[in-house]
Amino acid sequence: MPIHADEPVMRFGAETGAGGQAEIAMIMLHGRGATADDISQLAEMLPQRNCAFAAPQASGNAWYPQSFLRPRAENEPHLSSALAVIDRLVLQFEAEGIPAERVLLLGFSQGACLSCEYAARNPRRYGGVLALAGGLIGEAIDPGEYHGSLEGTPVFIGCSDQDPYIPVARLEKSAQVLRSLGGEVSLQLYPGLPHTVNEDELKHVRAVMASAAGWTTGDHGV
Repeated sequence: MPIHADEPVMRFGAETGAGGQAEIAMIMLHGRGATADDISQLAEMLPQRNCAFAAPQASGNAWYPQSFLRPRAENEPHLSSALAVIDRLVLQFEAEGIPAERVLLLGFSQGACLSCEYAARNPRRYGGVLALAGGLIGEAIDPGEYHGSLEGTPVFIGCSDQDPYIPVARLEKSAQVLRSLGGEVSLQLYPGLPHTVNEDELKHVRAVMASAAGWTTGDHGV
């Protein structure tokens, strides 16, 4: 049985399906040592009325055991199981009437790394990829390993320029790879920011949500 397969998924926000108000959906991925409830609290600072949210829980509060900078094999089978969780949720939202081009992947720390990794290894048009303090996974990043197109998917990577866990070089390499896959990538480094999320990052998240849904300025609190 995959490691994360039996863990719960928090669903909240707008209803999907016939009669539901959801226009977009967001998959929210928590960091190491945190929970689905922790990451879901970010939604309190985002437009909710027309967005369906899903926040899956990692087994043991960690998506994979080692640093994201270690060889991928050292994080298996946890990593593949975590990516399968995302895949299952994307397919679930599609079945509920929210196509992938209106599904946003948002993560913090470990969750941000998963958001980048999933999009890079399953490239297609998404509503957005929002990586808050994280980048692509692996000891080294070889752009030749990634194939396909993100078809203009908005990608925002935000992080401290002094994050103790996330080297700037990895952020830059991640942005390069996602850009080469056709993502519209914005990398924002914040001087001296702790390993946390700031209001400017949330402004970027709201803007990507608005773009995915076709909201105009002033709609839904954007």
